[in-house]
Amino acid sequence: MKLKFILLFFFFGILGNAQNSFELINAKKAVIPFKLINNLIFIPININGAELTFLVDTGVSETMLFSMENKKIKLENVEKIKFSGLGGSLSLDGFKSERNTAKIGDAMINTSMSLYIVTNEEFNISPHIGIPVNGVIGYHFFKNHPVSIDYVAKKLTVYEDTDLFKKKIKKFEELPITIEKDKPYLYTDIEMTNEKKSSKLLIDLGNSDAIWLFPSLIKNFVYNRPNIDDFLGRGFNGDIYGKRSRIHNFYIGKFQFEKPLTAMPDEFSIQHVNLVTDRKGSIGGEIMRRFTIFFDYHNKKLYLKKNRNFDDPFHFNMSGLDFKQDGMQWAEERVKIEPKPYSGSMNETFKAESFQYNFSLKPLFSIAGVRKDSPAYKAGLKTDDRLISINGKNASNMTLQKINELMKSSEGRDINIVVQRNNETLKISFTLEDPIPYQD
Repeated sequence: MKLKFILLFFFFGILGNAQNSFELINAKKAVIPFKLINNLIFIPININGAELTFLVDTGVSETMLFSMENKKIKLENVEKIKFSGLGGSLSLDGFKSERNTAKIGDAMINTSMSLYIVTNEEFNISPHIGIPVNGVIGYHFFKNHPVSIDYVAKKLTVYEDTDLFKKKIKKFEELPITIEKDKPYLYTDIEMTNEKKSSKLLIDLGNSDAIWLFPSLIKNFVYNRPNIDDFLGRGFNGDIYGKRSRIHNFYIGKFQFEKPLTAMPDEFSIQHVNLVTDRKGSIGGEIMRRFTIFFDYHNKKLYLKKNRNFDDPFHFNMSGLDFKQDGMQWAEERVKIEPKPYSGSMNETFKAESFQYNFSLKPLFSIAGVRKDSPAYKAGLKTDDRLISINGKNASNMTLQKINELMKSSEGRDINIVVQRNNETLKISFTLEDPIPYQD
């Protein structure tokens, strides 16, 4: 199970402020470094003087704020509203705040930002990301200027200079998109087994998976085998369940992907989502990270160029484990102090070996979920088991992303985990196994 709880498909019944937009200040372009974690993009944004971290998500229309943790921020003009989105229940209470000031670096500013605040404390994605995440930004980041995403250099570039932008896209594949309800849609070709079908998909950078398809909206849909029942993610309204499998081929323009992983949410999970006409699913970060991308919302264009990730295989988390970070703790580390080299002086005295103790903050990890019938499930691992070590390496010296990468590294790899369950330390071993290899 890769990082999928963050798949945020939100719908708002409220129109945003037309003046809610970013402007560039005396610059032809703004370059924004980002963190890339499990195919998801995170950028710093200063809101009313508070330094926050936002997920960049083309699958949302409005800018959302949640999980402030220890951050303090003053918000004005607040009113109560309701949200709707993927998940089982119908709505979630929250607030809307108008006329906030947002800054990205020194070159971008929005002096009329509208924020939608989620007050449900359970909606906290930070433990599943491994860094503090305070919000999500979508349409209002992209709507006024062309934006490029360089997944290799980990940089977003926002263009004010039209000539510079046109020069940059000369060698890119140009594709038409539509902007509907403030979100970008693209026609692709889906080949489940041997027949191509044109399919309208949302380009969703807030989705870490490769492809999502909605079986209830696709005529005569038949699940490819093998497939598994799985937890697919978490929306505002609850957990999202469905199936995972692989399809034969996926096409975007001239680009072809063989045997990509595909998630298919059940009908219950999308029942309250107000989908645009003819939408069949979504393209996520596992596909998009294989390109350098230019979005041009104003002219309804997408520009793509292969990057070095293009031919990466589509790996699945074969352990069946979903992990989370449970905060930080101080850890003591014993460090040997090397003695000074002997200079030969008769007055020099010899000293015994000495040590010093360093204290540093280290992450704590635990198991957030175990997929039924997975290798980890059969080995006896359970939700809430605290990670101590993985393959001999102290878990506190790893990151959440490194742990997830290990679990999808290669079929047949042996995994040896030491966990703490209550007051008992357990050593558990299993072998990674792909439960959904593509079969003709």
